[in-house]
Order: sequence, then structure tokens, then C-alpha cells
Amino acid sequence: MAHLSDPYADIDFDEITEGTGLATDEIKCLKVCFDLFDVKKQDFLSGDDLGEIMRAMGFRPTEEELVDLLFEVDEDGSGEIEFGEFCQLCATFLVEDPDIDTMRKELKDVF
Repeated sequence: MAHLSDPYADIDFDEITEGTGLATDEIKCLKVCFDLFDVKKQDFLSGDDLGEIMRAMGFRPTEEELVDLLFEVDEDGSGEIEFGEFCQLCATFLVEDPDIDTMRKELKDVF
């Protein structure tokens, strides 16, 4: 039986935790969500994807707000949201110190 590759192998958990305050389990949960939105398997999300994510979370941002948010989140100026940037974005919307079961339920409801 072939072994599946580790979907978390390329994630620098320490760096993301330091930048966001997210726990390892939360980062893994966000990776699953990120992969659901990354339907083309490009390892990044576009500005259009950002709008879809925000609407899925119950927000109704204007195009101008999306441009501003992309500018704020897109640390490397690529116009794309890589996984670390996605974690940073999601960390700003998560309730302070939620327990992991609550966070999983909220993410499951959203995604």
C-alpha cells in the first residue's frame, strides 16, 4: 500500500504560530480549509478567492475593501495569498482563545 505524502510537511508551524498566535491544531485545520479553496492546487489563493472566502465567512466586502484587504494580507506583494498569509488573515477573524472543538465547529460551518 502506498503512503500518502504528509499534507503538513511544508508548513513552518513555529513561524506561523509566532506570527499569528495560532496553535498547531488550528494551523492544520486552516490548511484543510485553504486546500478546499485552492481548487487548482496552485498553493496560493487569488484576490477573487479572497472575496469568496469573505462571503463564506458572512462578510459582504466591496471590491475596494477586498483590494485593501489583499494589500494588507499579501506580505510579499505577489497579488496572491499563500498559506502563511491565509493563516494571518484567518487569525484576525478568530475569537480570542477559542477551544479547538469550538474552532473546528465554526470552520466546518463556514467552509
